[in-house]
Amino acid sequence: MFRRFLTTVALAATVLPLHAADMPKELNFGIIATESTGALRQMWQPLVDDMSKQLGIKVNAFFAPDYAGVIEGMRFNKVQLGWFGNKSAIEAVDRAGGEVFAQQVDADGAPGYWSLLITHKDSGITSMDQVLKNKGKYTLGMGDPQSTSGFLVPGYYLFTQNDINPKTHFSTVRNANHETNIMAVLNRQVDVATNNTEQLDKLKQTFPERYAQIRVLWRSPLIPKDPLVWRKDMPDELKSRVRAFIVGYGKNEREKAILKAIYNTGSFRASSDAQLLPTRQLELARVKNKIEDDTTLSATEKKTQLDDVNAKLADLNRQLAATDK
Repeated sequence: MFRRFLTTVALAATVLPLHAADMPKELNFGIIATESTGALRQMWQPLVDDMSKQLGIKVNAFFAPDYAGVIEGMRFNKVQLGWFGNKSAIEAVDRAGGEVFAQQVDADGAPGYWSLLITHKDSGITSMDQVLKNKGKYTLGMGDPQSTSGFLVPGYYLFTQNDINPKTHFSTVRNANHETNIMAVLNRQVDVATNNTEQLDKLKQTFPERYAQIRVLWRSPLIPKDPLVWRKDMPDELKSRVRAFIVGYGKNEREKAILKAIYNTGSFRASSDAQLLPTRQLELARVKNKIEDDTTLSATEKKTQLDDVNAKLADLNRQLAATDK
């Protein structure tokens, strides 16, 4: 009888933390709007459901029409954790009390993914030179302003580095998610559009005939795989359980299949805000170029702003050096 009593106490102690006073009854898992809500729900809902069962807490998938909606959701505690791109994760960390805790790992071992500029194979555009040298001739589908691969990376490497302002260089610029931009190219609604290798790989697998109609004009330097972010003020016990679930997910064939459907994910690994340092550098370099080219600033104003940016870049360099040790 006493042994049975001890067993009961031990089981109670194991379960109790899930129902402690500081544990929420529900969690909202935010998912940035890379494509339609229906497509994203199909990819992420099985993992969200498994998380709910594992934690013993109801977990809801939270979708918004754009990246900012998920960032604002975290800021006002309508979203407690979620999937972001590196640029949108910076916003979540800086403005919404977020913290990176995990990172996607590609199923094929790729260290990251790449931003692209695409066109229809029958558009008559066969090289980047055509796009760069013909001001006012073409229309552009650009990504969400908080998108790493759809906006930040092409904005810097493709346009800023070539002294191009997309708003004046193209006859029309439309901002949309990756899926919409692919369809705009396929339907000849825009001449060129930003995208990424993850989205094109998915198109190749699901609609190979559509994929065959796409021509890639430009490919960026490597972009780190996407982070998962939670609110810093989540209870420590809950953080431990969420991290254990995420990092341990993919242990059987069913879970591996669920992950693979999420842009060819193989697993998740533990991460931190340090993952965002290279993207922060990229954003500051873009700001620096913008200041240097601003003819409306006085010499004093320009120096003050550049000194501030250079100090921030130096600080990021020190942080990156520390993470490499």
